[in-house]
Amino acid sequence: KDVDSKFWATYDNVSTEYDDDFLERANGDMGIILTFASLFSAVNSTFIIGMQPNPGETTNILLLHLIQMTANGTNSVHDISNLSSSTGFSSPTVWMQTLAYASLAFSVLAAFGAVLGKQW
Repeated sequence: KDVDSKFWATYDNVSTEYDDDFLERANGDMGIILTFASLFSAVNSTFIIGMQPNPGETTNILLLHLIQMTANGTNSVHDISNLSSSTGFSSPTVWMQTLAYASLAFSVLAAFGAVLGKQW
């Protein structure tokens, strides 16, 4: 019986040491993943914002029409039907935005997984 208890005591010491080392490495890896995912999400969000259409152009055109209506009187009606909310992006632009949004979603998902891993 003394041999069995010595075996289990040794096993307990070795397994505790191994588990502590594993958890320390996993916690460090989760911290690195969290930092990388956060920085990547910030940079990716900046690129997504940069790819958006400029709403100021439509506003400027509408203001110009209002000024012309004020100067010429309300009887002159300008056709503003050519102003549309869609900008008609090209296919490569749509693909780039789709990839950017998908990579942002996966980056946020990785950060969420890292937070769950660190708190577990």
